[in-house]
Amino acid sequence: MKAIELISRTDKEGQLRLDYQLDKSDSNVRVLILLEDELTIEEQSWLKGVSANPAFDFLNNEEESIYSINDGKPLDDKK
Repeated sequence: MKAIELISRTDKEGQLRLDYQLDKSDSNVRVLILLEDELTIEEQSWLKGVSANPAFDFLNNEEESIYSINDGKPLDDKK
């Protein structure tokens, strides 16, 4: 499998137009697009909304605090 990276911009309407010659015609293709930094803004908005949601207020109750900083073991990412 071969990967192709293209640098492009979206227009004012958010449409992405690619001008790239492929070796295949009349074929299905798969396009992978990674958006930079914009996903973190969405994640921050989601976390802000969840943290303000009253459905999670029960987590502030003292009886829900059953773990301390000394519980558990650190993850070993070298395995």
